[in-house]
Amino acid sequence: MAKVKTSFFCQNCGAQYAKWQGQCTSCKQWNTIVEEVIQKPVKNDWELSSSNTRRISKPLKISEIDTALETRLDVQDIEFNRVLGGGMVQGAVTLLGGEPGIGKSTLLLQMALELQHKTLYVSGEESQKQIKMRAERIHPQSNNCYILTETKTQNIFKQIERLEPDVVIIDSIQTLHSDYIESSAGSISQIKACTSELIKFAKETATPVLLIGHITKDGHIAGPKILEHMVDTVLQFEGDRNHVFRILRAHKNRFGSTNELGIYEMQGSGLRAISNPSEILISEKDGELSGNAIAATLEGLRPLMIEVQALVSTAVYGTPQRSATGFNVKRLNMLLAVLEKRAGFRLGAKDVFLNITGGITVDDPAIDLAVVASILSSNEDTALPNDVCFAAEVGLSGEIRPVQRVDQRILEAEKLGFSTIFVSKYNKFTPKDRSIKIQLISKIEDLVNFLV
Repeated sequence: MAKVKTSFFCQNCGAQYAKWQGQCTSCKQWNTIVEEVIQKPVKNDWELSSSNTRRISKPLKISEIDTALETRLDVQDIEFNRVLGGGMVQGAVTLLGGEPGIGKSTLLLQMALELQHKTLYVSGEESQKQIKMRAERIHPQSNNCYILTETKTQNIFKQIERLEPDVVIIDSIQTLHSDYIESSAGSISQIKACTSELIKFAKETATPVLLIGHITKDGHIAGPKILEHMVDTVLQFEGDRNHVFRILRAHKNRFGSTNELGIYEMQGSGLRAISNPSEILISEKDGELSGNAIAATLEGLRPLMIEVQALVSTAVYGTPQRSATGFNVKRLNMLLAVLEKRAGFRLGAKDVFLNITGGITVDDPAIDLAVVASILSSNEDTALPNDVCFAAEVGLSGEIRPVQRVDQRILEAEKLGFSTIFVSKYNKFTPKDRSIKIQLISKIEDLVNFLV
């Protein structure tokens, strides 16, 4: 037998060392280096029958490569297709991460049940009966989804060879282990080895593979950072478990944009895709309330109308509080300083609380004007009209700066029935006969004169 080789890996960042040491020189963490047994594979990582011929790659001119026949696989989910860039690419490996219980397994199982292609769902965490109980609640009947409970990659590839699925889903990558690596499942070396085998299988057979990955307490996908570099797409499933809405974002996408956003609503029968998120992000209310303003923002190519809520009150304690949910606190402090310096509002001795409704986080500077409007509305205790919205950035000099793709924002506001939208007078937009009034302002004093 060949001599067994060992190496030392950092369980936090995946750095490899020849001998043990107390501190990882890469991530500066203490007592994270663990010895793992390494055994190089004697044969290929994954096996196919001898009847399957391997394609030998040869160099081609980039002008000779034909992509006309490359079609994306429709996953029967509008939101998932949008985030991926139009569907799954053949041979692409996608990694999906998220908090425990957020709905990762539900999302991919629901997709596997609705696909019109032969799909193999491999679970290393649940039994076949448990998955069947959940599948009956989500989608009672499906003839294209096959369930396999297995954690050994060699056995998984034998079943793949026999079944020949069009899509493979792994739940989760941390539960798999390979015979070629003798460390325990979930270790650094096992995650890297199993992912390498799956990537090689996906590329050589043009089969899309979706992986579910656990995350650490810091919110990062567990395992080495190289895991995210190896795959083609990294998706993050976000949301508060106390809220019904979930958000799907792409942190990395080799075949599409990383700015797209998918929104779902968690129901008893599974996840429902929200095709018009503006209606759910704007709360219903009987009358006009002070401190509420509507902002026209963008997530990728999708325009959204979100509600900004502010509460300004006299500070009870010595130091005023500045708190924001879904918005950058430093930017909130900057906008408060602009209001005090340029508009003369004395907010230094008042508490200011800001909230973006729906549990989402927004970093679009175009909501600055809505934030300012909501703060002024709460401070003066004067309600804004329900049919008014805002789309502009506020500069340090109090000027109202233009934002990108203002035409889409105006169109979305007009579609949802808003009568007036405040934008910068320096914005260039297409002149059209619109039912919505476009109010042009150049400085923050113009907004104050409208509100006060």
